[in-house]
Amino acid sequence: MTVQVPTPARPRRTRGIEAARARQALWLLLPTLIAIALVAGYPLYRTFYFSLFEANLTNPEQRSFIGLGNFWFTTQEGVALGFLQDPKWWGAVKNTLLFTVVSVFLETVFGMIIALVVNSAFRGRALLRTAMLVPWAIPTVVSAQMWAYLYNDSFGLIGRGLLGGQAVLANTDTAIWALIAVDVWKTTSFMALLILAGLQSLPGDMYEAADVDGASKWTQFWKLTLPLLRPALLVALVFRSLDALRVFDVMSVMLGNVNAASTSMTGYARQALIDNQLLGMGSAVSVAVFLIIMVIVVIYVTAFRVKFD
Repeated sequence: MTVQVPTPARPRRTRGIEAARARQALWLLLPTLIAIALVAGYPLYRTFYFSLFEANLTNPEQRSFIGLGNFWFTTQEGVALGFLQDPKWWGAVKNTLLFTVVSVFLETVFGMIIALVVNSAFRGRALLRTAMLVPWAIPTVVSAQMWAYLYNDSFGLIGRGLLGGQAVLANTDTAIWALIAVDVWKTTSFMALLILAGLQSLPGDMYEAADVDGASKWTQFWKLTLPLLRPALLVALVFRSLDALRVFDVMSVMLGNVNAASTSMTGYARQALIDNQLLGMGSAVSVAVFLIIMVIVVIYVTAFRVKFD
């Protein structure tokens, strides 16, 4: 028979001190919370608000309430007007998710390898750490234009020299893989930097104990490094997934705004909002992108089961 010993209650004075500290922390955070509400909360509210209206970007005051008509609406003549009924939107969703999953996975794997190498002690480590940030430091527009020249089927080193004159960027099915390669080249160093920061915060005495117990490096990686890196990996994955899901600049430069609209969700939103001047439709697409990103972030946090103290 097991006897449970009741946990002694904390003294009332201790609870009062903790409550006072919590109130003090709230007051200290209040200016930041107000700034976030003004900078992010109000525009988000207006986006949700305009998504329920039919409005033009040039004259947003003249609008009519249509509810969810921007999302899903069919006229009596059978004409589909909601963007959820547009095959072009679903093609953009498919391409964006493919771009996100493949690029983030490859960047995480390569970033982990680079971080493990750079985290070890060897001569020239400082120089290598600096050099690995060069692709990430180049502005996206500049690197995208550079890769567009490389993929050119007339004079590009890759398009003409390696692929024999294939117009890789002219076809969405092949262009998405070229875009993934560009994103992996540019952003792997960012993932490596975040993972490296997590590696340097791990306690060294645990690895010393593992060496004493005879655990191999491979066993230490799976049993110690990966579990302890969960918080750092979660932050890195969330940051990169958010950027990948909202990708626009590299696709706009390499494919043009017209083709980018069928390749990415944000490109589709830009076409509705800027090219077609549809404020309500553009806001509705932005709401859909926001909800998709929110669901993916929740999946990440749930899957990793990370608790931040």
